[in-house]
Amino acid sequence: MKLRRIVCVGLLSVTMLSGCSLFGGEEDVVKMSPLPKVENQFSPNKVWSTSVGNGIGEYYSRLRPSWQDGRIYAADRDGMVKAMDADTGKQIWKTSVVEKEHFYSSSKPAVLSGGVTAAGGHVYVGSENAIVYALNKEDGSIAWKTTVAGEAMSRPVVDGGLVLIHTTNGMLQGLSVEDGSIKWTANLDMPLLSLRGESSPATAHGAAIVGGDNGRVTAIQMEQGQLIWQQRISQPSGATEIDRLSDVDSTPVIADNIVYTQGYNGSFTALDLRSGQILWKRDMGSVNDFSIDSGRIYLVDQTDRVVALDINGGAILWTQSDLLYRGLTAPVIYNGYVVVGDAEGYLHWMDSASGQFVAQNKVDGDGFLSSPIVAGDRLVIQARGGYVYSFTR
Repeated sequence: MKLRRIVCVGLLSVTMLSGCSLFGGEEDVVKMSPLPKVENQFSPNKVWSTSVGNGIGEYYSRLRPSWQDGRIYAADRDGMVKAMDADTGKQIWKTSVVEKEHFYSSSKPAVLSGGVTAAGGHVYVGSENAIVYALNKEDGSIAWKTTVAGEAMSRPVVDGGLVLIHTTNGMLQGLSVEDGSIKWTANLDMPLLSLRGESSPATAHGAAIVGGDNGRVTAIQMEQGQLIWQQRISQPSGATEIDRLSDVDSTPVIADNIVYTQGYNGSFTALDLRSGQILWKRDMGSVNDFSIDSGRIYLVDQTDRVVALDINGGAILWTQSDLLYRGLTAPVIYNGYVVVGDAEGYLHWMDSASGQFVAQNKVDGDGFLSSPIVAGDRLVIQARGGYVYSFTR
């Protein structure tokens, strides 16, 4: 049996997180940029904030909220899942997926890490204990739970009657939305060394497109889990083990039958959806997800530069380099602004056309790891300590 090593990279460029360092230390390897001075053109309005358990602490867990039908769903690492009214933040229900083994035994944390996803009548969330939970959306009761092939650290994706789960040992599995039964398993192959985290799949035309730790993007036919095509976008190279990491952990985005994807030490790449053929690439690596809006691609690279690319060919439209190594979240587009959070708990708002700062606000002292989401007319983000915040512009 081959053993693998997993590297934490949420803040790899800034801090080696406890328990996940290859180097036996936790000291800074680069210096975080000072907070840029911004003259706010507007003041983001905090509508509400509420606590959802203990958050994720110092662990690398990209739990982030989900929004559907006027509700926000969020979870903490220990196993609490909470439904809130999107307008007021008022609790609708709260549940814990933790079960005691014996009456007198103490509860063990559920180590939730993959999700949350609200779709249809269920709320889905995965765990590092290799369990995927489906909760009834109306009251939070557990509809089913399934043991999957490995740690479920990616966000569950629901399409075609399946819940798609990408596990840390390189398996993509299709689970029935009805009862959680495993319909198929596809092996994506794994290197000996990889980053901590996995790509969630994107779906279109009956296919699931997913990035792998082997530097490849794979298209899987969802009905039976069969391989359609596979394309390498990240090639191991360099003098150190970190340099040779080739993971594709960003979630692909599909637009107009083109797959856009990005590798850690590879390129931002556009692929033909049907064949996997490379259409164009730009030398720019990251583990963060990215956003596409109005003909532009917005991303955060390995050094925390925020970059806008033209969707037709990948030409760089603008670069914002004043947030280097601040541990940025993936960017989202909200009301015409590019918004990112950072490890110190600030939200940074940039003009989507120019990349210039238009606002900045300190939100939470515990900082952010997971990206904001757009929930109707609100921007919602969850901090490491568990607080969920709702903003309007």
